[in-house]
Amino acid sequence: MLPKCQRLVRPTLAPPGLRLTRAGLRQISYSRSAQNVTLTSQDVIQPVPPSCNSNTSQVHPNPSLNETKLPPVTITPPTTTYPPPHVTEYKPVPPLTLARLPKIYMQLSKARLTTLVVLTAMSGVALSPLPATLPVLLGTAAGTALCSATANTINQMIEVPFDAQMARTRNRPLVRKAITPLHAAGFAAVTGVAGPAVLLTFVNPVTAGLGALNIVLYSGIYTRMKRTSIVNTWVGAVVGAIPPVMGWTACNGRLWPSSTSPIELFPPPFLDFTGSIASYFPDLVHIAGTADSPLGAFALFMLLFSWQFPHFNSLAHLVRTSYAQGGYKMLPVTDPKKNALVSLRHTVLLAGICTVATPLSGLTTWAFAATSALPNAMLLNNAWRFWRRPGDKEARRLWHTSLWWLPVILGLMMVHKQGTSWSEWIGLAEPEKHNEKEKEKEREVRVADKTE
Repeated sequence: MLPKCQRLVRPTLAPPGLRLTRAGLRQISYSRSAQNVTLTSQDVIQPVPPSCNSNTSQVHPNPSLNETKLPPVTITPPTTTYPPPHVTEYKPVPPLTLARLPKIYMQLSKARLTTLVVLTAMSGVALSPLPATLPVLLGTAAGTALCSATANTINQMIEVPFDAQMARTRNRPLVRKAITPLHAAGFAAVTGVAGPAVLLTFVNPVTAGLGALNIVLYSGIYTRMKRTSIVNTWVGAVVGAIPPVMGWTACNGRLWPSSTSPIELFPPPFLDFTGSIASYFPDLVHIAGTADSPLGAFALFMLLFSWQFPHFNSLAHLVRTSYAQGGYKMLPVTDPKKNALVSLRHTVLLAGICTVATPLSGLTTWAFAATSALPNAMLLNNAWRFWRRPGDKEARRLWHTSLWWLPVILGLMMVHKQGTSWSEWIGLAEPEKHNEKEKEKEREVRVADKTE
């Protein structure tokens, strides 16, 4: 170590902002001057003052410090520009033309979210054991899309001042004034009337009522609760679970058990524990019927309801800073650990729904419980990791898994749909021909069991 009078010190002639480390000239921070500065060894080590120690030689014991001089260092200060490069330049809003109008309407409708809603509604139609005509299929898709567009537009109209504070939403049409609020309100009014009207005309009143209910739940209750209570996530999960039920009711499927539409149970072949349940409720519970059971609608609802939590909670964790800026009371903002725990709970529930509830309701065969095991295990593993360490990496992995998990599960449900023989569809086997007399005998046996 150098004597005190020979230690590295801040040069007296160095410009402000110059910083030297103890080991030498390792890091130099320069922030104020706009000119290049060249430093030499004389600037780094000050010469020994004559009055430092008259009895000590001024030659350092290490010859290398006396013979070798540090090479000059050139410091080039960074150029500062404003605005920063990552900030886009101001551009005036172009006038609203007829050619740009469809794109604005798609942004108001949240096109990708609306597409997901329509696909889940179509899954309810596809999994229903009852037939559906082409007008019913198209009417369900169009009416559901219009109802979703209405709810999303009203949501954006209410949240304009809050969307302007968040980086991920500040480019929405109403925030950047690409469309006037009056125009957006007119679009919401037209779609809000047309959606239930299409469902009522081409489908049935129950499906139209569910579409109107979803508009009220999303735009009227969920949107308001986002700034008041964390319960908004559960309300939003109900909104996301209603579309497949709309597809179920579009085929005239029942939602409540009755003597005319009882709960049909399909126990596994190796276990028949449901006979005792049917004996207690002979008018409401039947064994291995036609699969037109309210339990199927309930299984679809719970599947989409529970899926919302690992999907949305992981995404909300990634954008929790934006939610905090907007003043939203979301679970990842108020309690990140509980947010991950809720995701894990509903992931476990999803495994139970796929393994037991779905095949027991008659939506699928029991083979679906086996084929869905691998996707469920992967989703459960990522939810477990997210709960153990609620970080951005774990949240992103869970969110990506939830994105492909839902279409894979719905596809497997259609493959294993109860009563569907794919070998007959592709021509590998001849369709079974049922004798009318045999069907009549089966009906008589069921009636006899009911009377007993």
